[in-house]
Amino acid sequence: MRRTVEPGPTARAAGIGLPPGIDRADQVAPRDARELTKLFFEQLNQLEAGSPEHLYTRNTLIEMNISLVHYVAGRYRNHGNGQLEDIVQVGTVALIKAIDRFDVNRGVEFISFAVPWILGEIKRYFRDTSWAVHVPRRLQELRLDLTKSRERMAAELGRDPTVRELAEDLGVTEEDAVEGIVAANGYVAESLDTPEDAGDGGGRDSGRPLADIIGASDPSFETFEHLHALAPLLAGLDDRERRIIEMRFGQEMTQSEIGASLGISQMHVSRLISKTLARLRRGLLVEE
Repeated sequence: MRRTVEPGPTARAAGIGLPPGIDRADQVAPRDARELTKLFFEQLNQLEAGSPEHLYTRNTLIEMNISLVHYVAGRYRNHGNGQLEDIVQVGTVALIKAIDRFDVNRGVEFISFAVPWILGEIKRYFRDTSWAVHVPRRLQELRLDLTKSRERMAAELGRDPTVRELAEDLGVTEEDAVEGIVAANGYVAESLDTPEDAGDGGGRDSGRPLADIIGASDPSFETFEHLHALAPLLAGLDDRERRIIEMRFGQEMTQSEIGASLGISQMHVSRLISKTLARLRRGLLVEE
């Protein structure tokens, strides 16, 4: 439950309490808040930092001006992941920073100082968190330029511009333009549970989750990883051990054929293979 902070004796003596009939600062009308904000800032500069009166004045300033946060955050209601609560939280932190940094002696209204500050923090939040994968800042900025250029040129040309036209319009190389377009794919990640759009082809798979349609993991990847890890272990074997392994598993020779080729018994070949395989397994940390 929210508790209203009551002004201390010094705050009441200074006349910085809320108007009669108003119990909460966030209930003050915007027009009245602008006038009260000036008064509270003037008193804030005269109070000792950390004192109960200073904390009351600062908290009241935050509550009276929280409507600025909701005003700016409302512009981004449908932006990105749509989590308005996170946007409001970022904006509230920005409001507190603006209050702590505002200088009433500059002759500028607080709203003119606070709104750009709040807007900048929210934009920075989207810039740093909205990308589904990490993309260099250069490409993030290029994506914005490409989006604006594409929209403007599409309206002028009556069609989507080509990569060359986009590159010429922005004064970048075609390679940079392509890189920016590819990087834009990292802005939003689509869930594998998303149903396939029936309008994209109709077929019997329409409406099924993407995970059921786009395929499965290639088992060859695991084989490649094992071979990649095995290569340095094979290089550490002596010539005879490495030759026996190559003959047995590369040429698929029997133990008798290997023995005949090396001039040793089949039993000896069997022991050498078992010993070598055990050594390789230990190196791969594989439990039998």
